[in-house]
Amino acid sequence: MATVFGWSNAQLSATFYSNSCPNVSTVVRGVLEQAARNDVRIGAKLIRLHFHDCFVNGCDGSILLDDADGILSEKGAVPNAAAAGFDVVDDIKTALENVCPGVVSCADILAIASQISVSMAGGQSWEVQLGRRDSRTANIAGANRDIPGPFDGLSNITAKFSAVGLDSTDLVALSGAHTFGRSRCLAFSNRLYNFSGDGNPDQSLDATYLETLRQACPQGGNGGTLNNLDPSTPDSFDNNYFTNLQNNRGLLQSDQELFSTRGAATVAIVNRFANSQSDFFDSFGQSMINMGNIRPLTGNNGEIRSDCKRVN
Repeated sequence: MATVFGWSNAQLSATFYSNSCPNVSTVVRGVLEQAARNDVRIGAKLIRLHFHDCFVNGCDGSILLDDADGILSEKGAVPNAAAAGFDVVDDIKTALENVCPGVVSCADILAIASQISVSMAGGQSWEVQLGRRDSRTANIAGANRDIPGPFDGLSNITAKFSAVGLDSTDLVALSGAHTFGRSRCLAFSNRLYNFSGDGNPDQSLDATYLETLRQACPQGGNGGTLNNLDPSTPDSFDNNYFTNLQNNRGLLQSDQELFSTRGAATVAIVNRFANSQSDFFDSFGQSMINMGNIRPLTGNNGEIRSDCKRVN
């Protein structure tokens, strides 16, 4: 475990910018509040960037790099095909460079923006651990291999979480980020029409919900049509995601299998979070800290990019 986390617990700190950029959270929140007026989905987009960043070479901002000499961008990986919010990250970076030039890393921006996004949507806060530095490389092969996807079964997802030192509680808690945001039809339409190759839908889908989704995503229709990940409170951060799973209304296969896989350790955790929003909130905050501790670059490793899209 020490190898996975790189002894990062001793290196990251909630007070890392107390002297060098004491207003960092205020600056990030100001940009996010403005962005949210134009895009209600921005919080979910930024958490997704942080998640996809951390699962590939650790939380190092590599997902933000564009193609360049010697760099094949992770943005071209299949799991990142619908990734968005990069423009807002750039806006945050510009604002921070104006007040604290060369101080706050792009990797830390993703961590701070994720926490503030949850808070703005009704979730509780947590002490974000900071002090990451930015990578000078990207890993598109790792992005295609290591990021959990909507078509992954529970065993595959569990293995990908375990590979970065995260357990079943982390898996269920972090999946709870799907309490807000949207997903495209192409990410789940196989569940509606031909789930097992026999022309039948996924039997774990509630029948009424199935018909609702079929109307939104007709066979042969536009695979890019957006659907609420949480049909009950789509823009609020709450524990309804878990009650949806209990009612067989998880949108993605990777969501519903947390509850519908007989004998899985995740079932009891889903029930626990469905029964207690405060329990979910506490666990989510801790799991975000755990995820943020995956192999960060610290000390003299990496750099502080002045532009999140390219190395210095």
